[in-house]
Amino acid sequence: MSHLDQQDKVAAPAVDLPEDAVTACDLFAGAGGFSLGAHFAQVQVAAAVEFNRHAAASYRANLIDTGLLKASLFEKDIAKFSPFDLLAESSLKDRGCDILLGGPPCQGFSAHRINGAGINDPRNALLLRYFEYVRALRPLFFLVENVPGLLWPRHASFVDAFYSLADSAEYSVLKPVILNAKDFGVPQNRRRVFLLGYDRRRLSNAPSWPPTATHGEPGNTEGLPEWLTASVAFAPPLEGDLNNIHMRHGAELIKTFEKTPPNGGSRRDSGRVLPCHKAHIGHHDVYGRINPAHPAPTMTTACVNPSKGRFVHPTEHHGITLRQAARLQSFPDWFNFEGGIMAGGVQVGNAVPVNLAKEVIAPLRDAVLNHRAAQRLREIADEAA
Repeated sequence: MSHLDQQDKVAAPAVDLPEDAVTACDLFAGAGGFSLGAHFAQVQVAAAVEFNRHAAASYRANLIDTGLLKASLFEKDIAKFSPFDLLAESSLKDRGCDILLGGPPCQGFSAHRINGAGINDPRNALLLRYFEYVRALRPLFFLVENVPGLLWPRHASFVDAFYSLADSAEYSVLKPVILNAKDFGVPQNRRRVFLLGYDRRRLSNAPSWPPTATHGEPGNTEGLPEWLTASVAFAPPLEGDLNNIHMRHGAELIKTFEKTPPNGGSRRDSGRVLPCHKAHIGHHDVYGRINPAHPAPTMTTACVNPSKGRFVHPTEHHGITLRQAARLQSFPDWFNFEGGIMAGGVQVGNAVPVNLAKEVIAPLRDAVLNHRAAQRLREIADEAA
């Protein structure tokens, strides 16, 4: 049984959680990869903020309308939406927030931005906006996910400001860590940086984090089970799957794909080399086929477009389908993306892979429960004194 099949069995509509459930808020929630991972980690997402209308529609249709989450979804521009309004209009007002999640838009930090591009990208300021929510919601933990380019020297001022704001609010932030999704049950080579902060008013010691790789030695690609390779994406789709769609290609491009060897062949094998390919060596993967024997390449926001990376089907003569891209992000097959293929591709590429989200959140859930248990013991001791 694949991990996707296992998730299908787990992902029945959620029942009412006990009053002491661990709660979370998901900022820049996208279609809901972080939130769905939190659900699988037995954390109740009580509020989420997402401004993109297609992503918000996907979040609502899959996670709220199904009854899976009891979250309040705010389709707001986070730069203008006050965290105090979120508190007032969600269940977090009464229950509080244990874990604040968020992946601020990462294009300003991306490796695709070259020659200093992105240094003054206004989207980078959203990383600091995230911390205004930390101040207001006062979670026990906050967790930021972003691309490794966040740690490049040219973005140091933003990271330094983030750490400074955390310290002024009496939060400690652990050293950034870079995790690869393929080491945590995701069939994809995807490196992302995580920043974990904790409230030092309430915790005297840092939690045990990051989590240990769950699937072999980090970086190992040999001897992987089939469901940890890209092959998992290419099983037959469910009947009537609305996301079983791929881009339409012209006759010339289809001929190129026909000349490209199966299972990992590149555009160079097809003999098709455009002027832009000669000018920029970084384009060597475009129009390449995915090798199903290995973890897939990173799913970007253009993951359904073969002109943007190695996103051609291993054997068929077209780009991968939206469903196949979603599987490579460990989304279960019942999860449908709204807005069509291009909007769906953006949502898939922006998402935190579901399995990775589950694994990074689970130890924080345990730390919250341990903190509560320690508090209760102290209260009992005080009453007995």
